[in-house]
Amino acid sequence: MARDDNRRDRRDRDETPEFADRLVAINRVSKTVKGGKRFGFAALVVVGDQKGRVGFGKGKAKEVPEAIRKATEQAKRGLVRVPLREGRTLHHDIEGRHGAGRVVMRSAVPGTGIIAGGPMRAVFEMLGLQDVVAKSLGSQNPYNMIRATMDGLKLESSPRMVASRRGKKVADILKKSEPDAATETAGA
Repeated sequence: MARDDNRRDRRDRDETPEFADRLVAINRVSKTVKGGKRFGFAALVVVGDQKGRVGFGKGKAKEVPEAIRKATEQAKRGLVRVPLREGRTLHHDIEGRHGAGRVVMRSAVPGTGIIAGGPMRAVFEMLGLQDVVAKSLGSQNPYNMIRATMDGLKLESSPRMVASRRGKKVADILKKSEPDAATETAGA
């Protein structure tokens, strides 16, 4: 009796959606065979928890729902954690590249919103970014745009990460350069 309850609880936990997913592109491809044409579908999906984790996947199948399911599973397997400043924007400006695709992403002040197009917007929404300015340069292929975006996001580092890498304190990294007292008195 208790074993059945545990199984049911585990099933309920697995079914609760902790990740949101967004279908970016669906592509119908055909193969010409002796009897006519066979159609297949390729889906590109972005998955994220909207709290700093995001991943993308692609799936192919004879039916659209099956292709989307495969893409979603692949996206969940390849999640990447991205540090966010104040949970809403990037810590610094970054550039990502993949093939002929190049994207530039910049942090933004509160209230800016997501200024990005197409596939990049889907990645930012699933990541949980609220304020970002981005531009895609080069390839307009959604696969390349998402890969370039993910490449750039992997380069994102927080002040805590930089401080630990350099062996310093976070306060030392964030400290603003103060003008010397000698230059202030000389100028006055």
